[in-house]
Amino acid sequence: MEPTSSTSSTSPASTTPSLTADQAHARLSELTVIDVRTPGEYASGHLPGAHNIPLDHLDAALPALETAAGRGDLLVGCASGARSATACRRLADRGISAATLTGGTTAWTQLGHDVHRPAGARTAWAMERQVRLAAGTLVLTGLVAGRRRSGARWLSAGVAGGLVFSALTDTCGMAVLLAKLPHNRPKATDLDATLAALTG
Repeated sequence: MEPTSSTSSTSPASTTPSLTADQAHARLSELTVIDVRTPGEYASGHLPGAHNIPLDHLDAALPALETAAGRGDLLVGCASGARSATACRRLADRGISAATLTGGTTAWTQLGHDVHRPAGARTAWAMERQVRLAAGTLVLTGLVAGRRRSGARWLSAGVAGGLVFSALTDTCGMAVLLAKLPHNRPKATDLDATLAALTG
């Protein structure tokens, strides 16, 4: 799969092959699409035919992804393209070639392309929104509690420092922790079914 020029040479994803939403749409029938968001985010709307393998379950899915990659090109997507770029780099380290969807499902929907939503599936806030809620709540808690106990303000300072570190390293420890909450985790049977579909 050929890289496109859709990623900046200074971006963390610059060495990761990528497809724009329009390029992916034109080739959708020949791609195996992997959505690395949480199950709730996936249920809120995903590319047609996409398989849900949350980023923190990627290692368990490597054999199935290797099989799928042997049959054709892999496209990895998420909400914005950050998690999918991370997934593509991890796959590349294992010798599995995959491209990231530039701009993620956000860019896909902004261009008016169809998304699928499973009937009756539970939906969840996007991970970025969950992180903003958690970070904001912790900062406010630290500030309010700091009026009685000055040491509580260190909670706010710690969260602020974590956000700066997150921006500088393009990682998010809070998102990793939030992904482990029950509402963000796939059922074992759902993940097993996805892996079976990729290898079947």
